[in-house]
Amino acid sequence: LRWSPWGRPGVKALVTASVFVTTLWNLRFFLNPSKGSGEDSKHREPLVILVWEWPSKQVPNISRDVCHELYSITGCQLTTERQLLHQANVVVFPHSRLQPGRDKLPKERLPGQNWVWVSLESPSNTRALAAWNQTFNWVMTYRKDSDIFIPYGKLVPNRSATMNIPAKTSLVSWVISNYHRTQKRAEVYKNLSRYLHVNIYGKANNKPLCKDCLLPTVSKSKFYLAFENSIHRDYITEKLWRNSLLAGTVPVVLGPSRANYEQFVPADSFIHVNDFGSLEELATFLKTMNSSRYRQFFAWQRRFSVKLYTDWRERICAICTAYPRLPHGHLYPDLQSWFNS
Repeated sequence: LRWSPWGRPGVKALVTASVFVTTLWNLRFFLNPSKGSGEDSKHREPLVILVWEWPSKQVPNISRDVCHELYSITGCQLTTERQLLHQANVVVFPHSRLQPGRDKLPKERLPGQNWVWVSLESPSNTRALAAWNQTFNWVMTYRKDSDIFIPYGKLVPNRSATMNIPAKTSLVSWVISNYHRTQKRAEVYKNLSRYLHVNIYGKANNKPLCKDCLLPTVSKSKFYLAFENSIHRDYITEKLWRNSLLAGTVPVVLGPSRANYEQFVPADSFIHVNDFGSLEELATFLKTMNSSRYRQFFAWQRRFSVKLYTDWRERICAICTAYPRLPHGHLYPDLQSWFNS
């Protein structure tokens, strides 16, 4: 028999341990190739979002890292400083601030820079879209098929399992500021009011409500006329989210189809004008509803809470969240056709 050093237990263990350590060391670089290369420590530059002109009249302070501080969105820098155009990854253009013609737009678009068209208005209230063909890479609207979807509100899950129905002193209310007889909602209200009384508030009836008065006032009514000023797909505004659901009253909706509403809220949380053969039938349904049936409209509160979107900072910070999945280099050839579709 030939003598072998493996026969000595101490040497055998030492060699085995040495091989094991060497293997682990090599495996470390195989599994983590960036270690030691400096790539992992490279600082990721934040996305710079330049808002060409702020959508609302009051421009908030965005000099701090507001996306992170307010909404836990990291790596997102908002600015309104136009001298940072050449550093901007995204430039935001609210339609309400656009003027026909390109004299107030940047003269050039940097390679890789994306321009966003923003609007919360419906197509019926949006003018001069034809002037912006082949201009914007992305759209940011209330439409669910937008590149960046910015709803007026949404339902978020909660675990309260409770219902909160404010005390009621009237049947139906409506807050209306801009009343035009040619609108569908004006026609429906006029015919509905033949069969029941509607408490009307707002500038149109010389009964404006202060900001903090609206919800307490509306909450006293069993039903609220959540009538949109125009009827378009996904155009479901604060009339549903704030004035009805958040206030604790049952919305009677006039807007897109029932099926469209049901993409946003449960089917048993609202009443659609189109559910009835006539407005007289609708009025009878509202006037004769018993308390048990009425409470069923609030079942959604056991599972959800209303979240309103009212801060433009939150909406614009959402661009950074969406950025990695958005198409780059695409231009909307006909913005008007897309928005009217």
